[in-house]
Amino acid sequence: MNRPAHWFSNALFPHGTNEHGPLPALLVLLMVSSGLVDAITFLGLNHVFVANMTGNVVFAGFSVFGQPRHQLWAHLLALAAFAAGAWSEGRVAKKIEEPRRRLFHLTVTHAVLVAAALAVVLLTDEQRTAPTVALIVLLGYGMGMQNAVVLRMAVPDLVNITVVTSIVTRLVSQASEHAWRRRACAVTAMFAGALLGAGLYMLTGMSAPLAADLILLVLIAYVARDLMPRTHPR
Repeated sequence: MNRPAHWFSNALFPHGTNEHGPLPALLVLLMVSSGLVDAITFLGLNHVFVANMTGNVVFAGFSVFGQPRHQLWAHLLALAAFAAGAWSEGRVAKKIEEPRRRLFHLTVTHAVLVAAALAVVLLTDEQRTAPTVALIVLLGYGMGMQNAVVLRMAVPDLVNITVVTSIVTRLVSQASEHAWRRRACAVTAMFAGALLGAGLYMLTGMSAPLAADLILLVLIAYVARDLMPRTHPR
């Protein structure tokens, strides 16, 4: 799996300027995951985002004045879960200092959280309050964790896997031979994830898109494992 990831990453950094190995390809896949999971919760949990916190802040404002499609508690819960996930990444960083090793461990943890969310959907009625709370917490926490560790990777134009506003701004306002491919790819990845999530949700409900996200995270973790620095016994 590393060879295609290397090839794709090199294509995003033309003229041999890629210094990140296959990492950029993994971050693009994480953007697909972000779009996918936001499609699931937006369509299935009454317009709640678990990745795009900008949307939750805006919708929370709508709900204060009684906009019937938005529930203030749900948007605030998503914000809190995302913040808790990002905070926990900082605590993990104190124990696992190497960012790529941390990416692997947190992606595995994220996959476990998505698996738990899938179990909630399969075993309960997700439209009831308790399962809705569980889904928002599990998915929001995972996205906060993942977003925080990606920020530390500092890969140009791929430092934020949950929003594309700044990427679109740079894409159209800052012409760059070396950057337009990454920026266009990031926007496309988010769109593709949302498209996949919406399509699967319309066909089967929440279970199939959650399963697809789980498979995607397992794939990312599998490739990320090979990015970790090797430790040799003395």
